[in-house]
Amino acid sequence: MMKRVGCLAVCLWLTLGQAAVADEVVVPAGHGVLEDIPITQLAIGDEAPDFELFGVDYRYHSPGRYEDAKALVILFICNHCRVSLDYEDTLIELANKYQAEGAQFVAINPNPAYKVAADGFPQMIARATEKGFPFPYLYDETQNTARAYGPERTPHVFVFGPDRKLVYKGSIDNHHEAPFYLSDALQAVLAGEEVAISVARDGMGEYKVFGCTVKYLTEAERAEMGLN
Repeated sequence: MMKRVGCLAVCLWLTLGQAAVADEVVVPAGHGVLEDIPITQLAIGDEAPDFELFGVDYRYHSPGRYEDAKALVILFICNHCRVSLDYEDTLIELANKYQAEGAQFVAINPNPAYKVAADGFPQMIARATEKGFPFPYLYDETQNTARAYGPERTPHVFVFGPDRKLVYKGSIDNHHEAPFYLSDALQAVLAGEEVAISVARDGMGEYKVFGCTVKYLTEAERAEMGLN
């Protein structure tokens, strides 16, 4: 009986988790975000938006550069967030494993130095060098790419299949415990199978994805910087 109840609870949790997909989300004010920022987040099945961003390797990167990859993993991370830093070793391990199997990881910092000095480009270079990132680390200073994808927090991951349709978005794992969402999604994609859990929004209160808020600029800030 206990096993059946446990299974029922897990199945119900998965069902509710899948039903929780929402394209319109709100990044809450606080910690450098001056007001609630409504953003449109990619939905499962959406195509990967194009971008061209400068990386710590002094080269520009775009999704088309990795068109032969069996899976494309877009990671929104940063330098200052303790949660993002805590997951660096995990991401390095996963990248080394799955890039050898045909996936490609691309990390993007969506926080401009205007908001957080520690997230500036020189600091990105230092961090990537110190940790030996096995993937490109790109600077989204205008936040145009972040606004196209819609990450709420760092870290926040988006996994695209060989057709570059979104098959998974959300957390890397359950606070370093199972379910290992990102790893499970990649195993499924690389095996040509359907991803079992396509959205994982565990975490902080109403806003769910675990980590620090992306430091989105308000419309007034974007206008002042000539970004509108």
